[in-house]
Amino acid sequence: MATSSLSVNPSLSPPPPPPPQSPSSSCSSRISCFYSFRTKPLCLPSQSFHYKPRTRTPILNSSIKDVITEEFRTEDEEGPPSQVESEISTKPRRIAIFVEPSPFAYVSGYKNRFQNFIKYLREMGDEVMVVTTHEGVPQEFHGAKCIGSLSFPCPWYQKVPLSLALSPRIINEVKQFKPDIIHASSPGIMVFGALAIAKMLCVPIVMSYHTHVPVYIPRYTFSWLVKPMWLVIKFLHRAADLTLVPSAAIAQDLRQARVTAANKIRLWNKGVDSESFHPKFRSPEMRVRLTNGEPDRPLIVHVGRIGVEKSLDFLKGVMEKIPEARIAFIGDGPYREDLEKLFVGMPVVFTGMLQGEELSQAYASGDVFVMPSESETLGFVVLEAMSSGLPVVAARAGGIPDIIPEEQEGKTGYLYTPGDLDDCLNKLVPLLHDAKLRETIGQAARAEMEKFDWRAATVVIRNQQYNAAIWFWRKKRAQLLKPLQWILKLLTPTHRKLAAGDL
Repeated sequence: MATSSLSVNPSLSPPPPPPPQSPSSSCSSRISCFYSFRTKPLCLPSQSFHYKPRTRTPILNSSIKDVITEEFRTEDEEGPPSQVESEISTKPRRIAIFVEPSPFAYVSGYKNRFQNFIKYLREMGDEVMVVTTHEGVPQEFHGAKCIGSLSFPCPWYQKVPLSLALSPRIINEVKQFKPDIIHASSPGIMVFGALAIAKMLCVPIVMSYHTHVPVYIPRYTFSWLVKPMWLVIKFLHRAADLTLVPSAAIAQDLRQARVTAANKIRLWNKGVDSESFHPKFRSPEMRVRLTNGEPDRPLIVHVGRIGVEKSLDFLKGVMEKIPEARIAFIGDGPYREDLEKLFVGMPVVFTGMLQGEELSQAYASGDVFVMPSESETLGFVVLEAMSSGLPVVAARAGGIPDIIPEEQEGKTGYLYTPGDLDDCLNKLVPLLHDAKLRETIGQAARAEMEKFDWRAATVVIRNQQYNAAIWFWRKKRAQLLKPLQWILKLLTPTHRKLAAGDL
């Protein structure tokens, strides 16, 4: 099998093994390892940057599907060797994060991801600035400075605030912060501002893809907008130095659409707060509330934003087949009024938005969690339900199979064919009527979720993925500068040595 070469200079060609040198060797005899962020080359002693040949390895985490393994790295899409990804920098960095909507005020799937990410970056000693939409933004969060940018509602989804974040005030704040790297959530409006500022300041930019907008467009507006949306996504992510995705399925979608080079698509490992979402929060009072006073009835729970893209109307057919069961929808959204009309006369409870301990109790007090959505980039509510010891029955679509992979189906949860009512009922009904089975699946799900930790996921982003982004950025800059260096070399007069006959 071919081996990946270690590119250690601006031309990115592998050097021969260096001969032994004395400690007095000059910097010119050292390996010039990449360009620094500013102007001077970063010179490392060759002895401290030893290269060992290695076989090609998958770009993404080894736990994801086989479809995104060796094929992600090809000869013409070489990425940074693993030792470079982890050794470019371990010192504290200055990280500017652009997030839209706000992870502090807007309840969404990535709220816990970004809050924990910021928290652990600060614990690791990094300076962090957060730019987000203006409503409900604190002055600081775990020591990270927070800046609100004036926002406006999304035309098709009024409760989602958007902002370009490209005002002189924002630009000046970020410039004074002097970031080493910019991280922006995508897609959206703010990511354009983050990209522009990254180019202005000449710093690397990482984009993390959180909302699969092309799937949502037909549900909210005109289907002909899907192709233009893909063009926008390609423009953004080809301009980025690295793209982070929450699941292997989304990585595969972006790769098939040729959004960016396959080796620039990396996995942001999943995580869950296993202390906040725990079986210990099971509450008889909450169960009475969720069953509308009938706690002895089987209880199905769904948590999440109530949007048309979540396929929640599918659950009406489910409930018609099991009239003895009760269902509780925890959350809010633009589709709630229509969903309430759809379920009129049926044993259903809409709680609206729950947070904190109430939300923990709602998860832990149910019997089964059902997720019919086919458009989840990951499905944080599924992680939280499993962490709460709640058996999950979910559509085999989007990022959900990353949470319940094929080898764990029937052990930590169940997946059904999207839209197949009979398949869903075959998985759901036994759980509702067999307390021992629920307990077994719930305990296994809880044990699986205890393996995932937000701090560990943050370490991977900080020490590997960010380093890879810096490597790609330096490589791109070196390639752009090469023609200019060649022209300057042609224009610069050479000074020949004086020969004896010239005197």
